[in-house]
Amino acid sequence: MSTIRGTTVIFDLDGTLVDSEPNYYEASLRTLGEHGVTGFTWADHERYVGISMRETVSDWQDRYGLAAPVEAIVTTKNRHYLELAREGTRVYPEMRKFVERLAAEAVPMAVASGSSREAIEVILGATGLDASVRTVVSAEEVDRGKPAPDVFLEAARRLGAAPADCVVLEDAAPGAVAAHAAGMRCVAVPYLTDQADDPAFATAGLLVRGGQKEFTAQEAYDWIAASA
Repeated sequence: MSTIRGTTVIFDLDGTLVDSEPNYYEASLRTLGEHGVTGFTWADHERYVGISMRETVSDWQDRYGLAAPVEAIVTTKNRHYLELAREGTRVYPEMRKFVERLAAEAVPMAVASGSSREAIEVILGATGLDASVRTVVSAEEVDRGKPAPDVFLEAARRLGAAPADCVVLEDAAPGAVAAHAAGMRCVAVPYLTDQADDPAFATAGLLVRGGQKEFTAQEAYDWIAASA
């Protein structure tokens, strides 16, 4: 019998359920290269972890002096990313185990992500996660991306859940801020573990400081049950 009945779980996608950042980095390299920008490093990429593609590209325009419209660059980067995502995206094993346990107990779940809806659906389909997680909200469907709470609140609305009954799993500081602003509990699993001391993560009810290497489905389940 489920001990977390009445709880709704909302997952961020990139860096939380799946290790998609390498694909996003490669898509950035290809896109920027087409605009004559070279020398984009992984450290440069890290500053964009947790924010939407549109916000990333807007910053690129200022930082690299890109003349093309935001939407055109976003379309190009998304095309490159989808090609890479279809070739392969790794699901974190303990996250898959957690999703499967929640599904077995009929716990409502959603993905709320800064990625495009098409990208989310491609990844969920390619990894088989779509069998368990059918509700999806993209930042392109709401007014504001993270750190605003809009994607999480919309996910709760679609599932018919009160924000106070929702738990968010997040890997990035903007997502943790968004979960707190939405009035939801948060399990934070930092993608960049050296950022675990970021004040944004202090609002998380459970902070897995070592990131995915330390995350376990059992610990997350037990914490949700204890905090319900």
